[in-house]
Amino acid sequence: MRTTQLGEWFIAKNNPPSVLHAVQTAIAVVVSLSIARLVRLPEAYWAPMSTLIVMQSNLDTALPISMQYFAGTAVGAAVGAVTDSYFHGSAWAFGAAVLVIGMLGVALQIERSAFRYAGITTAIVMLVPRSTSGRLVALHRFLAVSVGLAVGLAVFALWPKLGLGPWLRQNVEGQIQLDEK
Repeated sequence: MRTTQLGEWFIAKNNPPSVLHAVQTAIAVVVSLSIARLVRLPEAYWAPMSTLIVMQSNLDTALPISMQYFAGTAVGAAVGAVTDSYFHGSAWAFGAAVLVIGMLGVALQIERSAFRYAGITTAIVMLVPRSTSGRLVALHRFLAVSVGLAVGLAVFALWPKLGLGPWLRQNVEGQIQLDEK
C-alpha cells in the first residue's frame, strides 16, 4: 500500500475540519452529557457519544442521520429487550434478533445505517453484563441516545441564532477554516 493512498483516505477534501465545528461539537457533547447526568441516566456516556455521531457539518446533513439513528435505536432496544427477556445471553437468540431486524429492514427498505444502529443497540441490551433487566437497559439506552440526538440537532438549529460564528471569526484569527454552513 502506498503512502499517498493512505493520505487520500485521511486528508479531507470535501469536508475539512474547522474551528467552528470543533466548538459546536464540544458545546453539544458537554450539554448532552450534563442533561443525561441531570436526569440520572445510569449510562450517561451514551448521550454525548450519540451527539458525536450526528454532529455533521450542518443541520441538513445531521437530520437524516439522526432519524436513522433514532429509529434504529428504538427498534434495537425493543427487539433486544424482548429477546433478552426470554433468552438472556444466548448467542443464537442474539443472532436471530439481528436477523429479524435485518429482514424487517429489507421489507421496509430502510437505510443500512438504521439497521447498524439497531444491531448495536440489540448487542448492548443483550450482551453487556449488567445487574438490571434487559428492558431497563433498553429504556436507558433509548433515552440517552434520544438526549444526544436532540442536543446535537438543537445546537445546529440554534447556532445561527446565537451569532457565535462571527464572534469566533473575530477572536480566533489564524486558525483553520471557520465554516458557517
